[in-house]
Amino acid sequence: MVSLPQSSSVSPSPAQPVRVLVVDDSAFMRFSITQHLNGRAGIQVIGSARDGQEALELIPTLQPDVVTLDVEMPRLDGISTLREIMVRFPRPVVMLSSLTREGAVTTIQALTLGAVDFITKPERQLDIQTVMDEAAAKIVRAANARVKPFALIRPAAQPKPAVEKTVRPLKTGEPIVLIGSSTGGPRALNEVVPALPASLPAAVVIVQHMPAGFTHSLAERLNAQSKLLVREAQPGDRLMVGQALLAPGGFHMVLDENEQIALNQNMPVHGVRPAIDVTLTSLVQRYGKRVISVILTGMGSDGTNGSVLLHSLGGTVIAEHESTCVVWGMPRSVLEKQAVDVVVPLPDVADAIQKAVQEKLAMSPGR
Repeated sequence: MVSLPQSSSVSPSPAQPVRVLVVDDSAFMRFSITQHLNGRAGIQVIGSARDGQEALELIPTLQPDVVTLDVEMPRLDGISTLREIMVRFPRPVVMLSSLTREGAVTTIQALTLGAVDFITKPERQLDIQTVMDEAAAKIVRAANARVKPFALIRPAAQPKPAVEKTVRPLKTGEPIVLIGSSTGGPRALNEVVPALPASLPAAVVIVQHMPAGFTHSLAERLNAQSKLLVREAQPGDRLMVGQALLAPGGFHMVLDENEQIALNQNMPVHGVRPAIDVTLTSLVQRYGKRVISVILTGMGSDGTNGSVLLHSLGGTVIAEHESTCVVWGMPRSVLEKQAVDVVVPLPDVADAIQKAVQEKLAMSPGR
């Protein structure tokens, strides 16, 4: 096993409240967030800042466990502030994002740079209670996340000039790779997916826990960095070699009887939609041991049931090593069920996928 350096930030003990620094240029939002969070058990707002520059001045003194960070601010915006935090004072950051096209793009950028999670700002005053319920839960979860200094995060490859990407139908016997991730997933996907070669003889499917409105931007960012064609899945799509389909936020993704992508808004599974288990089970029922399951960072147990089924049929299950997970929940759950074939740190996941694909092809009849 490979052990990587851990974060220099210290998680609060169970007996201590999560100490939060609120950063927002709106005085109303700073007051409102502070009032709502301070009324909850397990959370203490220890300060607020009106912009990124003030936040960077306060963090060394206040030593917050978690920082909530607005995106649009004067003097130093949220993305620039996040970069500085990750380099100088690495600790969990939860972004406050507006539900707009521009806001979604910036949020995905922030998650790729190391933010643990994000909260969508309320569009109406009436929505603030619901948003603060979500914020409180995400802040408590974020406090237990492993945050690595920016220098330890492998920088993403610079986007290359646009070239035509070649896709072709999946042939009989070729594998299907499902990559599942949750908290910390956008950063992990940004390392794994661009490292996969255009010649990978397998179809790729991605399920990232994310609400509607954000997965399109995630797919675009991954596509710009990758040799594969990465796009948000649509009904009627087919699995193709040279392509990675990302489940749209707010929808479960399955295969129909014609082996085409179908989307539905059935009840959340494990509290999420899209759910990894829904897609993985659908793939396993159709393709059996040709499926390769890759379970990356995330809280909870989504992906475990599908991986157990796959493992029992002779499929391959890859799990991210604890040392590189932002949250070692989903991979741990699969490990505890003894349904994992390969455990590797994040930088080695792409190589493990390629090796598993070649092993599947070698065992395929007629090859």
